[in-house]
Amino acid sequence: MAYWLFKSEPETWGWDDQVAKGDAGEEWNGVRNYQARNNMRAMAIGDRGFFYHSNKTREIVGVVEVIALSHPDSTTDDPRWDCVDIKAVHPVVTPVSLDQIKAHPELSEMVLVKSSRLSVQPVREHEWNIICALAGIDV
Repeated sequence: MAYWLFKSEPETWGWDDQVAKGDAGEEWNGVRNYQARNNMRAMAIGDRGFFYHSNKTREIVGVVEVIALSHPDSTTDDPRWDCVDIKAVHPVVTPVSLDQIKAHPELSEMVLVKSSRLSVQPVREHEWNIICALAGIDV
């Protein structure tokens, strides 16, 4: 299993919106960055990801699961852009802020710290485990 982080502005698409989609999940569409698109192309069904609220709160608020492999993004006719479908798995007990992540020495190389603008990014297993512990959830 691989781990990922999905960033969204909560005013546009927040954790509650994702949860409301239930087991059917939702396309993670609208991504127009090649690196983020390539990350989605590398995903497998069952991979897990953090759901991250960007902009105002800048915090991890939930865990999602990839439920459909990379496919054409329904929000464009441009064949360059793909997306995956994800579903909410569970919220975190304690949201983990970007400041907490930046302050943690073992997370200093995390993509979120190094390239914070990337909307879909990989998370290493040891980073996943540390953040799950900070969030109060079982790995």
